[in-house]
Amino acid sequence: MAGLEVLYTCVSGSIGCPQDAVVCFVHWEMIKSGYRCIGSGDEPRSSDKKSELLPADWSSNKELYSLRYKPKDSDNQLLLKAIAVDSTLIFNLMNSSTQQVSDLTVNISDHVDAEQLQTFDSVFKDADSLSEKVKTQLLPPQDRPTGQRTERKSRREEEEDEQRRRGDDSDPLRIPNRHPRQGTQPNWPDPMHPFAAGGADLDPFGSRGGGGMIMDPLRSGYPRSGFDPSSGIPDILPPGAVPPGARFDPFGPVGRHRPGPDRDHMPPPGYDDMFM
Repeated sequence: MAGLEVLYTCVSGSIGCPQDAVVCFVHWEMIKSGYRCIGSGDEPRSSDKKSELLPADWSSNKELYSLRYKPKDSDNQLLLKAIAVDSTLIFNLMNSSTQQVSDLTVNISDHVDAEQLQTFDSVFKDADSLSEKVKTQLLPPQDRPTGQRTERKSRREEEEDEQRRRGDDSDPLRIPNRHPRQGTQPNWPDPMHPFAAGGADLDPFGSRGGGGMIMDPLRSGYPRSGFDPSSGIPDILPPGAVPPGARFDPFGPVGRHRPGPDRDHMPPPGYDDMFM
């Protein structure tokens, strides 16, 4: 792991127990993630400055480690504490600005060989696994790979929701939303007009344009004779009975002497018999 060996060599004189080696490893993971150490302890000091190195007194307390960090391009402070409990080391990282806290428990014997503390090539065991734990469990969410996967997942979910909404809008069986009508409003008839309800069906003079019948015999568009019902029908309808321009549905044969059978043409048998 590039850089860790240089750091470990620089602080090898301060490493006297396995938990020192674990703290050194976690410190380097913080540095790789873009943070810089500004000092030890809980309270700021006038001598604080951003550095990739560990402070001179970083391992003075073997039971409780306390280090402070800041991002390279920000002043947000993070406080890292490590507490030794039996054969484990419990890390706790708190963002002083947001009060967000993350933690990690490390089994020391799983990752450090206590007999090889002064030999960098042999001191760490399963370093890749420890590095993954630090990145996914201890580092702030914006620095975790899992956080990136969560962000990609949420984007994918948003795309799926958008496709689902589009599918709902194109469903012919789905009741559409009642959006206000846009554009030009229809030419609604005057409600006070005497023929507003029913329109042309109730207008005998056709003043509203067109008849309400499916087939108007006088306005069907087919050729017809010059018959004018307003002039009357001899022996059937007197003149003036049908107003000019009004619809007229003939109720019988139009015209006189229309050829047809004579009602006396074929009298029944015995028609002249007075007793029938």
